[in-house]
Amino acid sequence: MGQGSREHTQDTIAVRVNGLVRTFGDFIAVDHIDLEVRTGEIFGFLGPNGAGKSTTIKMLCGLLMPTSGSGSVAGYDVITQSEEIKQSIGYMSQKFSLYDDLTVEENINFFSGIYSVPGSRKQERKEWALNMAGLLEDRGMLTRTLPGGFKQRLALGCAILHEPRILFLDEPTSGVDPISRRNFWNMISDMARSGTTVFVTTHYMDEADYCDRLALIYRGRIIAEGTPAELRNDHMTRDVLEIEAEPLMAALAVLEKEGIEAAIFGSLLHATVENAALAIPVIRASLTASAVTVHRVDKVVASLEDVFVTLIETS
Repeated sequence: MGQGSREHTQDTIAVRVNGLVRTFGDFIAVDHIDLEVRTGEIFGFLGPNGAGKSTTIKMLCGLLMPTSGSGSVAGYDVITQSEEIKQSIGYMSQKFSLYDDLTVEENINFFSGIYSVPGSRKQERKEWALNMAGLLEDRGMLTRTLPGGFKQRLALGCAILHEPRILFLDEPTSGVDPISRRNFWNMISDMARSGTTVFVTTHYMDEADYCDRLALIYRGRIIAEGTPAELRNDHMTRDVLEIEAEPLMAALAVLEKEGIEAAIFGSLLHATVENAALAIPVIRASLTASAVTVHRVDKVVASLEDVFVTLIETS
């Protein structure tokens, strides 16, 4: 997946934003951001919770008025044509936007009406959504009884019943198990291959490689933009080491005491150093001297999370 995995159907701009700002009282949630998203690409908007991702996506979807700046979505102005935007896009929030007290089929019927799906196509689109969500045999089930992964796929099906040109996904995989997350991204990639533009926000940095291009947002500002490979190449001038050691917290404390930047990465540590060859023996010796068991210290390709941490430290 990612850049180069498919041809874009058109080299046109689906989303354009210039100097977009949104304030809430004295708080600046989105601070003069500029963006361009091409037709048929998966554009990832990455950042920690509270960085301004959801506020941006709500402005682009016509759900929230910008404080200042300008932008267009599907050729419509985000300030003066919000209703036209709503009819041209699909939108799925992290809460899945479903009605728990309705059955699977009733949810699909409801959203068909909301999105003005023509009567002649309603049945065809309903069967498509049920099939896509893997719920053909469970259409009568109450939505609240569905597992998270099925609820997520149903929400996606409801969001695209009207076959929108642009799909906005706000933290769509939040709270979903890893297998469901991977399956969901496979579905998104299939949609993009068929020409749909996908704008997706996430705080899961490991999902970045599913995207063609990314913008990293921090405290309301875009701090980097490019393909996953460009972000790694342009912003990681130092080496990244992966350290498997125990006890983990004791190892982290030793590295911090030695002045080595390190962070917990699952059950491992990632350390950022100037030169891997020089640093590895020093790290091994320091950890061993502090009674930490070292299983391995390897140089690895920087993850997008490593890139993000580095950018935050220098921003």
